[in-house]
Amino acid sequence: MPNPKPYYVNFEVPEELMKATLEVVRMARESGRIRKGVNEVIKSIERGQARFVVIAMDVDPPEIVAFLPTLCDERKIPYIFVASKKDLGEAAGLNVSASSVSIIDPGAAKDFMDEIVKKITEIRGGKTSS
Repeated sequence: MPNPKPYYVNFEVPEELMKATLEVVRMARESGRIRKGVNEVIKSIERGQARFVVIAMDVDPPEIVAFLPTLCDERKIPYIFVASKKDLGEAAGLNVSASSVSIIDPGAAKDFMDEIVKKITEIRGGKTSS
């Protein structure tokens, strides 16, 4: 049984959507531009560069990333949660875990990213962040 979801996770993300998101991060890393780690992600959001933010659900302590959904909502930047910071780190091309990643330029992943953003909007009941 997986851990109960942390308090900052404000919508359910189906397993297949998480897998697709990690693939988008991988593709964006290879053909576009991403930022890795909470400090870089915050900077990219505040500078208006982030197009899409991915947040891990197993971050400890959760306070490290807990404010990212609110920040993204304020800036109208779509975001999603993935189960594992280890998987997110791997998708971002790191040998270590990543608590969060922002996609600055999706590159070849643009259409896939747009599709995921559309699905997130549906999951959140039309509450858009894009």
